[in-house]
Amino acid sequence: MKYLFAILPLLLSIGGCQPGQKPAAAAPAAAMVQPAAARAPQPFKSVLHKAETRGETRASWLLGKHTFSFNRYYDPDRMNFGLLRVLNDDHIAGGGGFPTHPHENMEIVTIQLEGGLAHRDNTGGSGTIRPNEVQVMTAGTGVQHSEVNASATEASKLLQIWVFPNEMGLTPRYDQKRFDPAKRQGRWQALVSPNDPEALRIHQNAVFSRGDFPSGTAARYDMQFPGNGVYAFILSGACRINGQPLQARDGFGVWDTGHIEVETAADTEILLIEVPMINR
Repeated sequence: MKYLFAILPLLLSIGGCQPGQKPAAAAPAAAMVQPAAARAPQPFKSVLHKAETRGETRASWLLGKHTFSFNRYYDPDRMNFGLLRVLNDDHIAGGGGFPTHPHENMEIVTIQLEGGLAHRDNTGGSGTIRPNEVQVMTAGTGVQHSEVNASATEASKLLQIWVFPNEMGLTPRYDQKRFDPAKRQGRWQALVSPNDPEALRIHQNAVFSRGDFPSGTAARYDMQFPGNGVYAFILSGACRINGQPLQARDGFGVWDTGHIEVETAADTEILLIEVPMINR
């Protein structure tokens, strides 16, 4: 709680792209398929962000869509979901990229969807990620990095996501990993977690999971940490989450419940971002 009160002024004041306990045991993530009649409705709170309502940044080399306030896009009602601060859906043209710039006290996760992205930072971290690969950077005490399209001609498409850490002043670090897409067919695959040995580590009780489900699937996701909420971002397809119809690139946040129910109306790819909740 002391940490949450400490970052509350930062959370309420942070705009655009200005840089600035050991986790409890978690249950394994899984997609539990069960008949609709066996699922009892549970009370919950939610927020819906339709794809077409997102903010936008356009440049000669970039089309960025912003679920939450970022850069010149500002909406006081869309600053965050719990400790999830940024969810950017970026398309970078061949030869383009973000030049060297600073960050501090943030956990930054990049999920590559198409093409390649080359990373370099002032701590010596470097690497190129491609589809099915994820990178995590702890900005901590301060890091300067660049992210550029690995191709001079082909587009690079990715999600960049920021989560507030559970401790300020951490040592900066960089890591990346490839995830087998076969292991998310019909189930949740953990990409980022504080304690899952198969996932990339994050300094927060936050879990990123990705699932690919065929049409007609009923799946369940259980919160890994008590009191967390989960933000669902629909990568492709169509589904209902707790009864809410969703299409590609819609976002839907759910909290004050221990789990969510997913029903797909088409082949659907979903990214779930589970985070501690604050000022909700």
